[in-house]
Amino acid sequence: MTPDRELAEGWLAAVRRPEVCVELEAVYVMVADAVAARGPACWGSGRCCNFRKAGHRLYVTGLEAAYHVSRVGLVAGLGAIEAAGERGDCPYLEGNLCGAHGVKPLGCRVYFCDRTAQVWQEELSERGLGMIKRIHDEYGIEYRYGEWLGMLRALGCGA
Repeated sequence: MTPDRELAEGWLAAVRRPEVCVELEAVYVMVADAVAARGPACWGSGRCCNFRKAGHRLYVTGLEAAYHVSRVGLVAGLGAIEAAGERGDCPYLEGNLCGAHGVKPLGCRVYFCDRTAQVWQEELSERGLGMIKRIHDEYGIEYRYGEWLGMLRALGCGA
């Protein structure tokens, strides 16, 4: 088994544990509450999911990527991930909307095109990442933080 596949199997096994999912979901609830308190503007333009056009990249932990894939699947396989990489966007982007909105990773939850959100979204992201890192540590889950499409590829290798 390749090192990437071993990591992916570990992350997928972790998200089958209810206690791990409850803790990760608690981080997402904390973030949702913090975002709601700030009330940033979201225009539903899909710009945040068009990474190349927006000039940013989405990074996630292995646990988050596995949680996402365990809930919504691996889009249409590795071909869809590669096609998204060519386009410079997210494979879950449907029109201008997220096709996996309910289980999107932390980076998606805190990112808004609203320029007034930039300072606090960085702080909220760091806080959330710290909480997710603690989940990795508490349950002995290998911690990796990587680019979204790369993490999806790792989860899909051999699938």
